[in-house]
Amino acid sequence: MSDEKLSQPELARMVALMREAREVSNSELEKLYGLTLVNPERARLNKLGLVDSWKQGRSYAHVLTDAGWARMRDEIAHGFQSLQLKASPKVILEGLAGGLQSVMERNGYKLLDIFGPSAAPMAEVTSPDAASEVKPESSDVPLVTTTSPSEVSDLEVRIRVAYKELAKEPGAWVGIAAIRSSLSDVPRAEFDEALRLMNRSEDVILAPESNKKELTAQDHDAAVNIGDQDKHILRIGA
Repeated sequence: MSDEKLSQPELARMVALMREAREVSNSELEKLYGLTLVNPERARLNKLGLVDSWKQGRSYAHVLTDAGWARMRDEIAHGFQSLQLKASPKVILEGLAGGLQSVMERNGYKLLDIFGPSAAPMAEVTSPDAASEVKPESSDVPLVTTTSPSEVSDLEVRIRVAYKELAKEPGAWVGIAAIRSSLSDVPRAEFDEALRLMNRSEDVILAPESNKKELTAQDHDAAVNIGDQDKHILRIGA
């Protein structure tokens, strides 16, 4: 983990941004968590490259960078040792963080699998009785969505079939560039909109590639922007 220590207020705001896994305005942070990200914390987190902030109206909006996600992963892995807690708070936080780290290691999860934007707000998720399941012939990839059967588009089915053909195993990460290539007849705008709708499904995760060195020019060009963040990889199923 970086030798650059973070203060408790800085970590609290990073945890809030991690929990939301999207761009969040100061007004939203205030409403959801009772805090805002302002100077000096904002300036320092921006300088460290852990959070991106930009003016939004009279206030600011913020999002964790890839480095920010990596730092949160390290903080969890080390039980938030940078807080230098003592006695009971230390045991509680280290125990919870250690349990989360064990789950991620055991199942090969990333933080975005847990805190990612695929989890739609509760008000937008329909009841289990309203969920539909559409399966292409001989597919092992579940097509469960939070939409009604009439709202499951033919393009979504094609994307899911293409994912199944490209994935090494169910639930594996697949580059969006590869799926675009296999569906080259689909206009970009339609493809992007289909992915944005699929991102609300319970079994779909769209995420940025954390290791930017692995990205090619094609990966950058194929990315779909959701929540002011480019997503390069797709995962369906568990």
